[in-house]
Amino acid sequence: MTAWVSVVVVAGGATLWLRDSPEPPGPYGREAASPTPSLPEGWESACAGAERDGKGQALCFFRTR
Repeated sequence: MTAWVSVVVVAGGATLWLRDSPEPPGPYGREAASPTPSLPEGWESACAGAERDGKGQALCFFRTR
């Protein structure tokens, strides 16, 4: 019986100790990204008919092989 009580007390203490331990540190800042790739040839003609929004920006999908 004494051994069982000792196990319960130790496990409870370990649980409280681990619960209050600090979280691992998160990432710092942003990850480095590669430079923006250049647009392929012919994108102007493929995106010429794209509808523009109020700011003059358009969304155009261009696929190459």
